[in-house]
Amino acid sequence: MQVSIACTEHNLKNRNGEDRMISKQTSAAPNAVNAARAKFRTVAIIARSLGTFTPQHHISLKESTAKLTGMKYRNLGKSGLRVSCLGLGTWVTFGSQVSDEVAEHLMTIAYESGVNLFDTAEVYAAGKAEIILGNIIKKKGWRRSSLVITTKLYWGGKAETERGLSRKHIIEGLKASLQRLQLEYVDVVFANRPDGNTPMEEIVRAMTHVIDRGMTMYWGTSRWSAMEIMEAYSVARQFNLIPPVCEQAEYHLFQRDKVEVQLPELYHKIGVGAMTWSPLACGIISGKYASGVPEGSRASLKCYQWLKEKIVNEEGRKQQSKLKELFPIAERLGCTLPQLAVAWCLRNEGVSSVLLGSSNAEQLIENLGAIQVLPKMTAHIVNEIDNILGNKPFCKKDYRS
Repeated sequence: MQVSIACTEHNLKNRNGEDRMISKQTSAAPNAVNAARAKFRTVAIIARSLGTFTPQHHISLKESTAKLTGMKYRNLGKSGLRVSCLGLGTWVTFGSQVSDEVAEHLMTIAYESGVNLFDTAEVYAAGKAEIILGNIIKKKGWRRSSLVITTKLYWGGKAETERGLSRKHIIEGLKASLQRLQLEYVDVVFANRPDGNTPMEEIVRAMTHVIDRGMTMYWGTSRWSAMEIMEAYSVARQFNLIPPVCEQAEYHLFQRDKVEVQLPELYHKIGVGAMTWSPLACGIISGKYASGVPEGSRASLKCYQWLKEKIVNEEGRKQQSKLKELFPIAERLGCTLPQLAVAWCLRNEGVSSVLLGSSNAEQLIENLGAIQVLPKMTAHIVNEIDNILGNKPFCKKDYRS
C-alpha cells in the first residue's frame, strides 16, 4: 500500500505542469478540479495494486446468445416483453415419452441457443411438466430475469371446481402452478378456451387480480376466437382492467386462416400478438410420414390414433403429396423440410414466437436451425410455397403495406 501511495505522489509531481495547462482552459475552479483528479488517480492506483480495478462486464442473455446463434427477439404483441422468436413447449418435450434427463438436456440446448421462452400448462402430464420445468430451472441456477415462463389454465383436476376459468380456479390454479414450478411468478398466464359458463367480466377481473398480486406479469388467451378476444378487450377497457396481450394459436403450412386473417387485425387494432404452436403439425410436416406411419413414430402409438387417422385419410395423403413438392425448395435453400416449415411460420410479422416441441436433441437442434433459413424466405420463395399449397387465405387488407 505504501508503494502505491508513493507512486501516486510521484505521478502527481510529474503531471503538475500538464494539470496547470488544463486548469487554464476550464472555467471551473482550478483547485477543485486538480483535487478531484488527484483523488481519482490515487484511488485508481491503489485499486490496481490490490487487483480490484478490472471492470466486470455482465452480458445479458440476448447479447451473449444472439451473436452466436442468430436468435431473434420480438415483442410479445405490442407489450414491452421481449421473447425469443423460437420458444420451447413442454407438451411433448416433458411428456411421458421423455425422461427427466432428456428434458433437462433439451432445455439446456434451447437456452444456450438463445431461447428464453419456455411454455407449459397445468394439464401437461397432469402437472408433471411444470414440476420438471421448475426443477431444471432451480438446478441450472439460471437467472430468473433471463427467462420468460408461461403456463396455461383450464384443466387443473377432476373436481368440478378444478377446471374452467372461474375466478376461483384462475387464482387457485395459478397458485398451484407456481408451487409446482417453484417460482414466485410466471411471466404470462394463458386462459384456455372459454367454456361459455363463466362471464367474460369475471375472467378479465380475475386475470387483472393475479397481475396486481404479482403472480404474473401479463395474461393472454389460448384457442380463443377473434370475437372472444375482442370481448375481453372491450370488458377490460370498460372497467379499467388489464386486457390480454397475446393469443396462442395453431399455425403451420396447413392451418393458416386464424393467424393470417383474424389475428393481424387484432394486432393492429388492439395490440394482441400471436404465439403459435405445432409448426410441424404434430410431425405431419416432418417428412417421416411420406410413406405411411413408421413403427416407433408418434402416430404409431395407441394414444395418438387420431394423428394416424389424419395422416392416412384422403386429406392426409394430399398433404404428403404437397410436402414432396416442397422438398426441392428446401434443397435449394440448403435446409430440411422441417426447417423450411418453421422458417415459414417465422416470416409472419404478427408472430411473436413459434413454440417448438421436440423429444430428442437432434430434432431440437434441427428445428432451431430454422433461424438461419429465415433470411432466405423472400417474397419469391413464399409465393412459390403458396402456389404449391394452394391454401393462401383471402385477406381484405394487407396491414404490412
